[in-house]
Amino acid sequence: MPKDAAVEEFAGLVRALKARDGRSYEALGRRLSVSASTLHRYCSGATVPEEFAVVDRLALLCEVDEEERRALEAAWTEADRARRRAAAPAPTPVPAVSAAPDANPEPSAPEPGPGPAPDPSAADLSAPEAPRARPRRGAPGPLLAAVALVVLALAAALLGHRTHTASAPAPASTAAGRSAAPLPFTWSIGSQLWEGGCAHTYLVDRAPRAVAPPPVTADSGAWAGAHGAVHGGEALVRITVQGRSPSDAVVLHALHVRVVDRAAPLPWNAYRMDNGCGGAVTPRHFAVDLDRPRPLARPVDGLDASGAEVRKIPAVSFPYKVTSSDPEELLVSARTAGCDCRWYLELEWSAGGRTGTVRITDGGKPFRTSGTRGRPTYVHDSAKGRWITDSEFGQTG
Repeated sequence: MPKDAAVEEFAGLVRALKARDGRSYEALGRRLSVSASTLHRYCSGATVPEEFAVVDRLALLCEVDEEERRALEAAWTEADRARRRAAAPAPTPVPAVSAAPDANPEPSAPEPGPGPAPDPSAADLSAPEAPRARPRRGAPGPLLAAVALVVLALAAALLGHRTHTASAPAPASTAAGRSAAPLPFTWSIGSQLWEGGCAHTYLVDRAPRAVAPPPVTADSGAWAGAHGAVHGGEALVRITVQGRSPSDAVVLHALHVRVVDRAAPLPWNAYRMDNGCGGAVTPRHFAVDLDRPRPLARPVDGLDASGAEVRKIPAVSFPYKVTSSDPEELLVSARTAGCDCRWYLELEWSAGGRTGTVRITDGGKPFRTSGTRGRPTYVHDSAKGRWITDSEFGQTG
């Protein structure tokens, strides 16, 4: 396709993301479900993806923020328009129609050439008559020429109308789940949760002496960010959904899990935030096994053992309605033993004749969870003021 400024700009952004990721065309293409040659064509500007989805997956892999993602989508939209214009069929040439001929055109002179010998008798018969100009054989008469002119004009009009319609650029695609109107609900997430408020494991690429003591739960996000920590074995994500109207309900239809990258578990040290704790209440949640090829968010009942009897807390069953006065919390427990997984969630909804899908991410980036199997595990000894191994803690306990 011919190079276009919009295509060149989009290709430059894709090249920058590819360079940021650092993988080869083949390795990165596998994660995007495209061939290495196709990815190279995107980067060179030789072609433009027909859908934004593949670009969106690349943005997630490179952990772009929401502002950068919007700029990337805008650049793709302009490049896609240029691709559609280039792919549209060229206008069909319309035959030129000459002006109306003179009322008395001069006859064309016949081509010189040998002819039959003159007939003396015919010459004698025509001699008394005045000579008359005869039209060239095959030339149309005035009525025939007028009919031909009308037919040509009609054909030109029809051809011109058809060509204009075919060459009109098609409207640009819109990413799934995005709408110009505001969402009929609000949502927020908590991504640094601990089981029971005390039990959690982080993977940190630091030696124990360079790791601060465990924080209180409220400061877990700041602690994890300062240490570059990754959830170890399990990540808990709480999604709070609330409608904007007290009467017009929003229906939540399903919660989907999308894994955008899988790698070997991180070879980092594991740091436990406690040495085991428990609670009287196990909240209902969605269990996600990230090690499965296609993870599902499976609803699980909760348990309340705070009273004399253990009471079951029914799991959230889709479809589910929310309003401004009746919000809902969805707790997701995503576990892995065998991968360093980057993933996000999609929440399907409908309201007032509208439908859509909201992508749930960790501040514009995928959630990240890595297995801890075989990694050195440390717990914090508050009496000694330092991190010690699990085995040491067992001996001192």
